[in-house]
Amino acid sequence: MVRRPLPRILSNGSAQLARSRELVRTTADSARDVLHPLITVMRGLRRLASAGRRKWAGTPKDKRGPLLFLVASLVLVVALVPYGPLLAGVSLMAAAAWHGRDRTPPGQDGPSESQAERLQSLYEALVPYFSTPEDPAPLYAHGGEWDKAFTTHEFDEAGRIGHLVIRYPAYFTDGEAEARARIEHLLTAKSGRGREYHFAWDEEGNQLTVTVLAPLANDIAAQRFVTAPGETVLGFTDPTEVQRTLPLGYGDEQRDVPPVVWRTGVRSTEPHLLALGQPGSGTSTLLRSIALQALEHGDVLIVEGGSTGEYACLTGRSGVLAVECGLTGALASLEWAAHETERRLIAANRARQEGQPPPEDTKRPLWILLDRPSVFAHLAAADGREDPQTLLQVPLRHGRAANVTVVVAEQFDNADALSEAVRQHTRARVVLGPASPEQVATVLGAPPHTTPVAQVPPGRGYARLGGGPVLRLQVPATPDPYDEATSEADRQAVLALLPAPVAEEATLVEAEAVQAGGVRAEAVVAESS
Repeated sequence: MVRRPLPRILSNGSAQLARSRELVRTTADSARDVLHPLITVMRGLRRLASAGRRKWAGTPKDKRGPLLFLVASLVLVVALVPYGPLLAGVSLMAAAAWHGRDRTPPGQDGPSESQAERLQSLYEALVPYFSTPEDPAPLYAHGGEWDKAFTTHEFDEAGRIGHLVIRYPAYFTDGEAEARARIEHLLTAKSGRGREYHFAWDEEGNQLTVTVLAPLANDIAAQRFVTAPGETVLGFTDPTEVQRTLPLGYGDEQRDVPPVVWRTGVRSTEPHLLALGQPGSGTSTLLRSIALQALEHGDVLIVEGGSTGEYACLTGRSGVLAVECGLTGALASLEWAAHETERRLIAANRARQEGQPPPEDTKRPLWILLDRPSVFAHLAAADGREDPQTLLQVPLRHGRAANVTVVVAEQFDNADALSEAVRQHTRARVVLGPASPEQVATVLGAPPHTTPVAQVPPGRGYARLGGGPVLRLQVPATPDPYDEATSEADRQAVLALLPAPVAEEATLVEAEAVQAGGVRAEAVVAESS
């Protein structure tokens, strides 16, 4: 069968359309150049007419008659004077051209004097790092020209550098982390401290792009996030780092914010999470946020080593198996979690061997949240008992197959007390609060592409899921609703997400059962009659 050729309009229609658009654009530009004087005069006449209307509207009514008489007299005099109408028309056109001119101030060509001095100072500071005596034509030299090295530069309203593209020699060791860190530290110090900078190294093009990042929004309250089962929102990051946004409510308004989504479950590559931070950095807030999201589709077991009552609001709620604050309760709860993980594995394995789907009780996610387990490690060592972290080996190793997820939060000072199983199996990592680049790189396994700042709000830090990129993170505000320092808006937001108490849920189930029984009884009576 011979294939018929496509019509000409379909085969090269895109090229014709592009040529047509270019022709229309060229014609419009030419017409704009030719008609520019006429456009200017018409704009001036419109502005003069508007000024006349404003003058007439601002004139009192008792003075409008004399004003009209004066204008009529002037028109009569101009009409009687030789060449008067012609001169008046020329004067009117000149005034219209003057008032119709483009009043947009011309853009400044190049940086100002102060900005040029700042760029020259930054250039001189980079000379020792980007130059070598063996270079016959150095790009960086004392007293050299900065405009050859800085191809793009932008400044903010305060006169500080906001965006900068830096060229550097090909022999610079940009593949070494230490060399990069020295340049990033220097640029941070010279461009202004107290801001976060993003550094993008282009090793092929020998260019470094420095961008000042806007602060992440820290006014995001706890709420229901539009996610699928198995997805947990850890926080929110920069819009350029992720390809997804979530609609969030801000009173009557909504905003689309890019989230950091952690996927758990059977097909997760990072089934467990470890969060480290300084005291007051927001690790407990992160665990509360995770617990409120996990209770929507699963059960939660909470073990708190700080004994501060941070999770008292979850006690007795539907789906919350236990909230343990003592060593004995923690050991018993974690031992049950290990046995439950084994039971789920055995039940699922038997179902597969019989060719049946897994039982429903093995599909419901089980979350084990531990806050500061190092406290229990010290208490157990002092009492001669087993470290509760040893009971986490089974949930950590086999939790993904059993729908069991472990989340551990600890402080930097006690990070050495974490067991080897926790360090090895928690591939999703979060660092909150002020931390040095070395600390962030040690925990996450890779250095951040931004410069950490000394003063950050609670819940602010970095996250890395497995081998993915290091992302800036801001945890949604999920404070303890029973804390007196919590604002009323945040308290109500958290209380609205809490499940119903177990007693109320049981009463509701009984009421539904009684109601269903009454309906069946009425149906039986109706049938018998």
